Amino acid sequence: MVTDLTFLLQSIAWPLVLLLAWLLAERAHEAWRVPRVTSYVAVGLVGGFINLPGLTDAVPGLPFLANVALSLVLFELGYRINLRWFRHNPWVLVVGVVESVITFALVYAVTGLFDLATDVRLVVASLAISASPAGIVRVANELHSAGQVTERVLHLCAINCLMAVMALKLVVGYWHISTTGDLVAAAFGSVHVLGTSVAVGTLLGVAVPWLLRARNTSANGVTMVFALSVLLLTTMSFGLKLSPLLAALTFGVVARERRVHLTNAQRDFGTVGELLGLFLFVYVASLIDWANVWTSLALGAALLVVRTGSKVLCNLSVARLSGITERKGVLTGLALTPLSAFAILLLEQSRLLGLEPAVQALNVLAGTVVVLELLGPVVTQRALLAARETHVTHETL
Repeated sequence: MVTDLTFLLQSIAWPLVLLLAWLLAERAHEAWRVPRVTSYVAVGLVGGFINLPGLTDAVPGLPFLANVALSLVLFELGYRINLRWFRHNPWVLVVGVVESVITFALVYAVTGLFDLATDVRLVVASLAISASPAGIVRVANELHSAGQVTERVLHLCAINCLMAVMALKLVVGYWHISTTGDLVAAAFGSVHVLGTSVAVGTLLGVAVPWLLRARNTSANGVTMVFALSVLLLTTMSFGLKLSPLLAALTFGVVARERRVHLTNAQRDFGTVGELLGLFLFVYVASLIDWANVWTSLALGAALLVVRTGSKVLCNLSVARLSGITERKGVLTGLALTPLSAFAILLLEQSRLLGLEPAVQALNVLAGTVVVLELLGPVVTQRALLAARETHVTHETL
C-alpha cells in the first residue's frame, strides 16, 4: 500500500507542481507585479527544499526536456540578434566581450579568497560571465519591451552566453590536459564541441529558411517548423555530445540573417513554449541542494557584488561612446543581473562530459543561483520599466 501511494505521488508530482506554479505566478503577478518566472523559481525551490517525491528524484528524460525548453529560448534570443548592428555600432560588441573578460578575471580572483581549487574557480568564473537568456527574454516579452536598453540587453546577453560557453569549454580542455595529459580528450571537450555545435546550428539556420521559402509556409507553420527544428537540433546535440545551447543560439542568429520572420504573437512559441518555460524554471530551481545554499551564502554575496558591479560599470563607461546616456548604461548593466537556467544546464552538460569539478562548482554557486534566480528577473523588470521602453506601466503591469 505504501509503495502504491509513493508511486502515485511520484506520478502526479510534476503536473500538480506545474499547475500550482502557474496559479501562484498569475496571482503574484496580478497582485504584486512580480515577474512570473520568479514565482516559478520559488515553487521549484520549495519543492527541492522539502524533497518532494517525484520532483527532485532522478526522472528519465527531464534533463533533455529542460534543454529543449532552454534551446527554444536561445533560438528566440538568437533570432532577435542583428549582426549588422555590431558593424554600425561596434561598441556594443566591444563592451560585451570586454565585460565578459573582466567578469571572469574578477570572479576568479574573488573565489581565491575562499580556499577553492583552481579548477573549480575556473568553472565558477566561466559560468559567472553568462546572463540568464530564459529570464531576460521572458521578462522582456512579458513587458512587450522594445528600445535601446532592451536591444542592448538582448545582444549583450547573447554575447555573454557565447563567451561563457567558450570559456567553459576551454576550461574542460585545460582540465583534461592537466589531469590526464590526453590532448585528444582535451580537443574533443573544447574545440570539437565548439566548432561542431556552431556548424550544426549554422547548417539548420541555412536549410530551414530555404525550406520555408520553397514551401511558402504560413506564419503558424513557420513557428511549428522552427520548434521542430530546435527539437531535432537538441536531440542531435545530445547524441553527438555537442552543446545544444550553443547550437540553438547559432541557429537563431543564422535564421534571422536568412530573413524568415517570426511575428510578435509567435514569441515564446505559443502555449507549448510557455509550458516548457514554466517547467524549465521549476525544474532548474528544484536541482538546488539547500544544504549547499547555507554554506555558500558568503561567497554568493561576494560574487553578486563583483558580477553586478562589472556589468554595470562596463556599460556605464562606454555609454556615451555607444550612443546612450549614462543612466541607460547603468540600467543595461542591471538588466543583465539574472543567472540561472543557462549556467546550471551548461554545468550539467559539462559534468556528463566528464568534468569532475562541475559538481563542486554547482555546490559553490548554490547560494548565488538562489538569490539571482529569485531577484534577478525583478531587477530586469524594474530596469526595463525605468528605461521607459515597455508597453505596460506600473499600474497595468
